Amino acid sequence: MNAANRIVTPLLAVDAVILYAGGIVLIKRDNPPFAGCYALPGGFVEVGETVEAAAARESREETGLVIELLGLIGIYSNPARDPRGHVVSAAFLARGRGELSAGSDARLAEVFSFQDLPALAFDHDLIFRDALRLKQGKDGRGSASLEMVSL
Repeated sequence: MNAANRIVTPLLAVDAVILYAGGIVLIKRDNPPFAGCYALPGGFVEVGETVEAAAARESREETGLVIELLGLIGIYSNPARDPRGHVVSAAFLARGRGELSAGSDARLAEVFSFQDLPALAFDHDLIFRDALRLKQGKDGRGSASLEMVSL
């Protein structure tokens, strides 16, 4: 296939809603876009990497945590979700273990209660709300039940 016939597609990324220490892990972004804003841990999938492996790698790089994927929250494909261009993200619900520490392009990694989240970058508030709905649908006990996931 020559360059003129090359297929152009969106970039592929991952995000993780990580349950840890009774709350959710957020990072404070160190780089644009949204530098200084809170976001879910995540990043771009590398060529030859599965989305599951990318979620684990990005989570480890940005938070120091090893994660266990609990399920797919959803696929987020709004072309306007990232100011850098069309980026599609696979978002996962995960459980974290280890010692929380910021790394990679994260200025800070913190745990927040489910009821007291700061404003989030990108469409991460939507991803978090969908994670709550996903958990709610699985056990029927409402959003507070997300807190009951054993860590």
